[in-house]
Amino acid sequence: MKKIHPTLRTGLKLLIFSLSMLMLVAGCDDDDSFWDAMIPETDKEETTTQVEGYVFYPAVQPATEANVAQLRVPAGFTINKFAEGVGKPRILVVNSNGNVYTSDREAGVVVMLTDANGDGIAEDKKTVATLKQVHGLTIYNGKMYMVTVNEVYEAAMNADGTLGQPKMLIDDLPDGGQHPNRTIAFGPDKKMYITVGSTCNSCVEPNPELATILRAEEDGSNRKIFAKGLRNTIGFGWHPETSELWGMDHGIDWLGDDEQKEEVNQIKQNAHYGWPFIHGEGKYNPGTRPTGDTTYQQYLQKTTLPSLTYQAHSAPMSMAFYTGSMFPGEYKNDAFVAMRGSWNRSSPVGYRIVRMHFENGKPVRFDDFVTGFIVNNNRAHFGRLVGVAMHKDGSLLFSDDTNGVIYRVAYK
Repeated sequence: MKKIHPTLRTGLKLLIFSLSMLMLVAGCDDDDSFWDAMIPETDKEETTTQVEGYVFYPAVQPATEANVAQLRVPAGFTINKFAEGVGKPRILVVNSNGNVYTSDREAGVVVMLTDANGDGIAEDKKTVATLKQVHGLTIYNGKMYMVTVNEVYEAAMNADGTLGQPKMLIDDLPDGGQHPNRTIAFGPDKKMYITVGSTCNSCVEPNPELATILRAEEDGSNRKIFAKGLRNTIGFGWHPETSELWGMDHGIDWLGDDEQKEEVNQIKQNAHYGWPFIHGEGKYNPGTRPTGDTTYQQYLQKTTLPSLTYQAHSAPMSMAFYTGSMFPGEYKNDAFVAMRGSWNRSSPVGYRIVRMHFENGKPVRFDDFVTGFIVNNNRAHFGRLVGVAMHKDGSLLFSDDTNGVIYRVAYK
């Protein structure tokens, strides 16, 4: 037998080792011990990872008739502009009379839209409240509740849909930062729920109320942290049959094109959802390490993992359960979510309305519902979507704060 040259022998050993490692990696799940070992459990050892990050904002086009005409909805549905020239509409709510309200955080106003003849197009718009950086809206017990960065207000609703003088209920919510867009709703328990996003992409927050959902009494008193470890949960709501609370949390940026996925969480009292140390299906975030002697594994053990995930960087905004009678029966108790659209990705995702299917009270999958806002071969868009609400007639309304349009989707 011929002897193998030492250099060749060393090369073969390296090749065999590399192939063995490749086979090992291919056979491992993300949560296997092999991957866990790549990130040390304490700061006694260095942490290193390589991530490719992108910034890509598609160019902006106007919401022309030609652009709107090529929007895609499922068979049997139609879409039209319910209102335009509405500034930068964000959150949408509808009262029992069919008046539609939207917040414009940049202008600091709440606008009422009226479709008196019921043709699916608003004929009148009127400013009904002026509050600096107003964003979240909800209607409860005949009153409008509005939340800014630091404050919560209530206002009586007049017979004509206008609002009385806002009364401040809370004035000390945490300061904003990267995520100042508070949202608000009342649950089946008659309590007030307020979302408070993180001030950063990934960090240890100094204020425990940041990256949480808070709960308070109807008058704003007795405020407590309901759930935490939520980076930025703007869209949330209670399933109409089970009364379970569900929300969509924004994933961490700068982890690559396909990380972190957006999360669908069943939000329970006193639960921790992992941010900033644990994300997705139990993955470690190498960008922010646990402080002190707490390890990643200990955080993972106390983290409530998502029930479902969605394409990273899609930026989920408002979420609304469908309880109307206009759409086909299979839509009942499913949820619609506005995916605002990516910026931290090499090619755009989101920019659409999606339907979240629920089976036996649990989310099981997503389907596209309204698409087509990305045009010019993925290089431009004419809508970044924010608010979602069901109109009194059962149609679906959603807002675009890029071109100041509110759209209406109806079933023939």
